[in-house]
Amino acid sequence: MTEPTPDPDRETHADPAAGGTPGRVAAFFDLDKTIIATSASAAFSKPFYRGGLVTRGDVLRSAYAHFLFALGSADADQTERMRKHLSELATGWDVSKVQQIVAETVHELIDPYVYAEAVSLIAEHHDLGHDVVIVSASGAELVEPIATVLGADHVVATRMAVEDGRYTGQIDFYAYGENKAAAMRELAAEHGYDLAQSYAYTDSVTDAPMLRAAGHAFAVNPDRTMRRLAAEHGWGVLTFTRPVALRVAVRPPTPVLAAAGALAAGAVGWAAWRLLRRR
Repeated sequence: MTEPTPDPDRETHADPAAGGTPGRVAAFFDLDKTIIATSASAAFSKPFYRGGLVTRGDVLRSAYAHFLFALGSADADQTERMRKHLSELATGWDVSKVQQIVAETVHELIDPYVYAEAVSLIAEHHDLGHDVVIVSASGAELVEPIATVLGADHVVATRMAVEDGRYTGQIDFYAYGENKAAAMRELAAEHGYDLAQSYAYTDSVTDAPMLRAAGHAFAVNPDRTMRRLAAEHGWGVLTFTRPVALRVAVRPPTPVLAAAGALAAGAVGWAAWRLLRRR
């Protein structure tokens, strides 16, 4: 099987050999700080404020969490507390209003933060016939429109309980830590992926289970701790730095994410970007 072509601007270490019987291959991408250079949850705090869903204090708290996130200093406990706060904060929100806000602002908020290297790598995996799966601890309502614009085939994201069209404050599935790896294994069983031949990309130490679940694992923009862990396990190391505008770097929504694609209306086709890239 041909490896995705290395980008000369990326630092790449040896790719671990994968065993097992060849089967369908998937590429699993974390979202925050792997595909986008920010936190999806924090990015949408301002439009949620404008839409009357959160207070100014909530926005400030989100901004502080994003500051820690950007510095790479938010530990697992802080991340867990922030997720708990966000789930409590969302209690009673109208789901359709959240979806509308995300659809109207996804390009404005995400475009400046998407790594060109990640977009290129996603395209390479698709060219090789691999499915692309976005795996994120952010809520599905935030992740699915972004994943659709990126042309992902499947999404693993945090899902909150909904009753009568509103969030109850309970979390049905928290896509974090070991839960990401468990979801990968479930998808592999459902779609026939050979995880030993599959790929995983993430920046976070908390996603180590996700990297261990795939035969080809890569640490993206790792901090010192993550770099050390990558060296211990023989994972590759990639450096993503260049932004790209998603308005011209997208592909049509996939059937699996057709519903989410309706939320990202107005996106230009991925094929158009590839044509422009060749020119």
